[in-house]
Amino acid sequence: MATAEQVKALIRSFCDDNTERFRTVALQIAAHEAKQGHDSLASDIRDLIDHERQKTTPKVIPFPHDLSNLVFVENPEILKSSLVISSELTGRIERIIREYRNREKLKAFGHGHRRKILLVGAPGTGKTMTAKVLAHELRLPLNTIQFDRLVTKFMGETSAKLRQIFELIGNQLGVYLFDEFDAIGGERSLDNDVGEMRRVLNSFLQFIEQDASDSLIIAATNNPRLLDQALFRRFDDVLQYAIPDDRERQHLMRNLLGTFLGKRFNWKRPVMESKLLSHAEINHACRDAIKTAILSDHDTVTSVLLSQTLCERRETKSEKG
Repeated sequence: MATAEQVKALIRSFCDDNTERFRTVALQIAAHEAKQGHDSLASDIRDLIDHERQKTTPKVIPFPHDLSNLVFVENPEILKSSLVISSELTGRIERIIREYRNREKLKAFGHGHRRKILLVGAPGTGKTMTAKVLAHELRLPLNTIQFDRLVTKFMGETSAKLRQIFELIGNQLGVYLFDEFDAIGGERSLDNDVGEMRRVLNSFLQFIEQDASDSLIIAATNNPRLLDQALFRRFDDVLQYAIPDDRERQHLMRNLLGTFLGKRFNWKRPVMESKLLSHAEINHACRDAIKTAILSDHDTVTSVLLSQTLCERRETKSEKG
């Protein structure tokens, strides 16, 4: 049967409405039962999880005018507690949530809620996750704009697509994420800019300024220096993301390891090896350590194993740099 820790983790995830953690723990229990020779039970648990996942599979909004597959919509189940960021940044995200939930009260006094947000920071530091958390907390669908389909080589087509996206923003309440925003928000004075992209940026500036819906518009970029300065005036808030500090990294690793975290775990070396790694890189390292432990028939991840996978991520980062 499942271990006591796994049962407690399963109950906690259910009480916290943390579906993703519930699935993870359930799959850990399935793996545990398989090791005990209970293959039929393990298979049943996996089948139940797969069936539940299929019910919440993300879909694509059907668009008119040949705009299918332009916006990817999903209903994230990532809790606010999953974000491991500074207390200052957490407070600003909570302010966005509080203002949205009380938007009618603000309107009664002639004020609008924060709904045009720019997220700035290095890759893998939590920008996309923030959009997912906001969508979950506000019970709104997350609509991610597919830039590879938005930007085309034909004159006027990209601006026309942008117009339809903003019509959707006005007609369908949701969180709209423009990821890798510098693809269209680049500085208009750059030497390598072309006339068409200047027109696209001008169109975006016009659309976002005219938009008066209740939808949240979130733009995320890894390169704020590439953005046109006129953009910053159009956003209600600009959130800065950074590489996690020692405390945040330990908190993140503890969350990610979950029931695979041993009772006697020495954090000194993993905290040191994870220095300068992003949230996403630490996530990958923790998952690599868990998979290694599973394939080695171990129930926990040791400090040595996690340090090794973190070191691998650091070396990969150095090679890319």
